[in-house]
Amino acid sequence: MGKMKTLLASAAIGAGMLVTAGNAQAVEWIMASGYPDSNFLTKNLKMFVEDVKAGTSVDIQLNSNDSLIKLDAIKTAVQRGQIPIGEIRLGVYGNEDPMYILAGLPFIAPDYASAWLLKDLQKGYFDAIFKKAGLRVLFYQPWPGQGFYTKFPVTKVDDFSGKKLRIYSTATQKMGEMLGFDATILPFAEIPQAFSTGLIEALFTSPQTGIDIQAWDNTSNFTYAGAIFSKNAVIVSEKYFAALSPEDQAGMLAAAAKAELRAWEMSAETTVAQIKVLTDNGMTAATAPEEVTAKMKTIGLEMMKGWREGASPEANAVLDRYLALK
Repeated sequence: MGKMKTLLASAAIGAGMLVTAGNAQAVEWIMASGYPDSNFLTKNLKMFVEDVKAGTSVDIQLNSNDSLIKLDAIKTAVQRGQIPIGEIRLGVYGNEDPMYILAGLPFIAPDYASAWLLKDLQKGYFDAIFKKAGLRVLFYQPWPGQGFYTKFPVTKVDDFSGKKLRIYSTATQKMGEMLGFDATILPFAEIPQAFSTGLIEALFTSPQTGIDIQAWDNTSNFTYAGAIFSKNAVIVSEKYFAALSPEDQAGMLAAAAKAELRAWEMSAETTVAQIKVLTDNGMTAATAPEEVTAKMKTIGLEMMKGWREGASPEANAVLDRYLALK
């Protein structure tokens, strides 16, 4: 804890300071993210950092895998100015605004093309939210499609009845409960311990997360449903961003645009390869049966009605535009 406090104090004091680097002045920033270096999201962040360094005077030091700040605390840390930049999961902030969980409704945007369209239509709304908090979204990274990790083959909806499921957002919690699970929201880092203590016995998440936590240690079957392509966002403190030169701002935004496109390409490329990693480690992989898919689609439509009731007129307008263009 003492080391982390020291790091955060150093970040808050010196994250935006100018230091001499040869004949140019370099700006040193500290960045936090929550996933392992093997995760494609982190790999893309590293390439973003390299592009920023090559095209600007900003030198970003990436601290991955919860090594500096826990994933779900990164947004607050950036907002408070403890660090200039970090990666967050949008889905954990559904209690702040329903827009954060719209992409998490099952089968609302069930493929990359529709998820990209929804992302573009959400941008203006999110820009306004983050601006009020003194933040800016640089780019979005999509998770691959989702599936069920279980200790049994999934053949019908009733297979889920009463099973203890770990999920990652309020939207997926509601979906899990409507499928018959006893669903619990848990941070990524707590999954292994939750399995060992019996708190959970199944997961609904991406192939990437299954690999990150070695799901084969606690489950034997992966049932791919697609269904949800949720997003992370790389955010920056507007205070730190505004302190950059116009040239560095433009260079960072260019690197961000490049990183966003690359993130979606990398995400799409990973699913088949990652499912093979699961099977190579002894798991049985299958596609969700029609009964399960049909139920999830029905749940998605029911959840959309509930979402509309809690969302602002402006948020509903975003959904209306998306459905009209889908």
